This record gives sequence, structure tokens and C-alpha cells, in this order.
Amino acid sequence: MTGTLPSNAKKVAFQGEPGAYANLAAREALPQAMALPSPTFEDAIAAVRDRSADLCIIPVENSLYGRIADIHHLLPGAGLYIVGEHFHPVRHQLLGIEGATLAELKTVFSQGPALGQCRKIIHELNLRAQVWHDTAGSARHVAELKDRTASAIASSLAAEIYGLEILKPDVEDAPHNMTRFLIMAAEPDDALPEAGPVITSFIFRVRNVPAALYKALGGFATNSVNMTKLESYQLGGSFNATQFYADIEGHPEERRVRLALEELKFFCATMTVLGVYPAHPFRKQMPAI
Repeated sequence: MTGTLPSNAKKVAFQGEPGAYANLAAREALPQAMALPSPTFEDAIAAVRDRSADLCIIPVENSLYGRIADIHHLLPGAGLYIVGEHFHPVRHQLLGIEGATLAELKTVFSQGPALGQCRKIIHELNLRAQVWHDTAGSARHVAELKDRTASAIASSLAAEIYGLEILKPDVEDAPHNMTRFLIMAAEPDDALPEAGPVITSFIFRVRNVPAALYKALGGFATNSVNMTKLESYQLGGSFNATQFYADIEGHPEERRVRLALEELKFFCATMTVLGVYPAHPFRKQMPAI
């Protein structure tokens, strides 16, 4: 790779209905590719495996809501490789049917995370929140209801697709609402060492010895490798089998990264690199904590 996203992809699968935020993210990240809606994350991943799509774009975390549930459980068994990332600013719109007013609204439909990111406006308008399977789907539902008291929290694209009015724009609680997406392919396409800033993502399980995790991660500190994410989750319903997902800055062929990974492997039962891909430009804008 040259440090950019694949430019030859013709189809990219996303979870959700047309107008979902993942649809917007796909348009931004891969404008040349046709975006294919999929009912579930599993379906979006399967579309790449069976070659009905070249890529899929999957949300993994949101700056307000945190980790997207179950995604990290899907990654190890997906059989796909991470080839890029995209940060999408989430701008929630309060939508209603044509002619509706804010004063008339009684109910708001949307996906759970979206409702959680718009608590202020829901409280301000005293709306009854109803969880829907998908933000764009909630917009379609409100359009079908033709009820002036019903509203949806969804994207401006969903408003356009389903013929709804934006009754109040940008209703998210915080302006820094950002979702990170991973772009995945059926074959690895690792960035070159000289391609610029890269992220390396991997999963691992430590050996069952005292302080194994502490020792495994020590190599990143001693070799000055920045770990930007470390997530843990249980395997197979067991409290004894823990798997970790990690993102680090740097390429495995860099000496400091290679040494850190070698030390990690020494204390691991398993370790698998999921992808080495260009760091999104938004990372340079992230505020220091």
C-alpha cells in the first residue's frame, strides 16, 4: 500500500439501512465505492468473505459512548484483515415528518447509543425515548408512521432519503462526538514502513503465569512504543480465558516495534496481527489528555 485507503474497491458493505452513519462514513472514506447495506455486523463481514463486497466498514468505538458492543468479539473469527481506519464526526439530527413542530413531539426513535448521546434534547423536549434497531431505520419508521408527534434521531442523509424534515440540527450532547471505523478486506494489504504514520492492530492471549500481562506489555514501554488502545474481553463465557485487542503506533518492521512485539510473544499463548494500516489524519488533531 502507499499509505492511503484501497482505491480500487468497487463495493463496501456496512451495517444498517441506507442513511446510517456507517453509510456516511463509507461515502467519506471510499467515495468511489458503492455502499451496500447489511442487516448486521456479521452480514457486513460475511459480504467480504463471500466476495459480494470488496471491503466492509465497521464501527469499533465512539468518543462519547465508548466501545461498540460485540465488535471485538467478531474480529478474531472474522477471517478478515484491517486495511484502514476512518474517523467520522457524528452529527445527530432530530427529524420529523413534513410540517411537524418541536412543540408537537412526544416520542423519539433511534438506536440506543444515539439516544444516549442526545440526552439533553430528549430531556428538554420531554420526549419518550424508544430504542430502534438502527438510526436510519428509525427515520424510515417515522416516515412510515406519518405521525406529527413522532421523531427520529438520525443523519442528514437519512432525512434526505426518507423525506423527513430536520426539526433541530446537531442535537448531540457534545461537539466532539466521533466514531472510529475499521475498514476490512479478505486479504492482507499492509502499509509499507515508509508510507508514513501507521497503526498496527493485534489480538493476544497471555500465558497462564504470574504477572504475564505486566511482563508482556513491558516491552512497549522500554522500547518507547505508544499503545493507543488495549481492550480485554472474556472468551467462551469463561472468566479464566481473557483475550486482548491492542492498537499501537508504528510498523512491525521498525526496530523498536519489532523488539516490543518479540517480548510480547514470549509471554503469549497466542498473538495475531490483524492489520498494519495508515493512521487517519484525525489522530494528529486529537487533544492531549
